[in-house]
Amino acid sequence: MTRHIVARTSEIPAGGNKVFGLEGRDIVVFHVNGEFFALLNRCPHEGAPLEKAACVARLTSPQPGIYQRDRVGEMLRCPWHGWEFDMRNGQSWFDPKRFRIRSYPVAVESGAELQKGPYVAETFPVHIEDNYVIVEV
Repeated sequence: MTRHIVARTSEIPAGGNKVFGLEGRDIVVFHVNGEFFALLNRCPHEGAPLEKAACVARLTSPQPGIYQRDRVGEMLRCPWHGWEFDMRNGQSWFDPKRFRIRSYPVAVESGAELQKGPYVAETFPVHIEDNYVIVEV
């Protein structure tokens, strides 16, 4: 996979998202509970844009009449038909064996770390002789 710098962390507000076109695909990055998640911006059912999805909590029930909410904001509910997906890995909540959304690894790195990069500028020796600057190529 190729790494792409897509935004400053401050450009995606907490609880928000932003869509990026990467290698011919629309990828939506969500900022939830201090973490960032990247998914293909397309529901596998009928192609709804997941940037419009509701970010909801996971609801479980250990027994009838008892409901528990956790992972608030980490589940996506498709805006068209309500299909739900786990934002962490794209797994569908209703049919985990058949449906999922493509998820992508996300990293947050400081600007200082990114500036190091694998890139090295080509340099040339410079000498000052009298009042002239000489560059050797």
